[in-house]
Amino acid sequence: MGKSVMKACRQIGVTDKAYYRWRREYCRLEVDQFRRMKELEAENARLKRIVAKQALDNAIQKEAATGNF
Repeated sequence: MGKSVMKACRQIGVTDKAYYRWRREYCRLEVDQFRRMKELEAENARLKRIVAKQALDNAIQKEAATGNF
């Protein structure tokens, strides 16, 4: 027989509220849509790291150009 949602959530260490939020967000997605979403999230994270690194490089160059180092 199946477990209740609360028991299953407790066993894996998440709240039932998190489960229902996850279910509302992801239950309508097909497997390929979910896979594509994860790929896009990974690409987005990679691009954010690139932009952050470029902004830091620009700030360092700007500071070095003014002689405040």
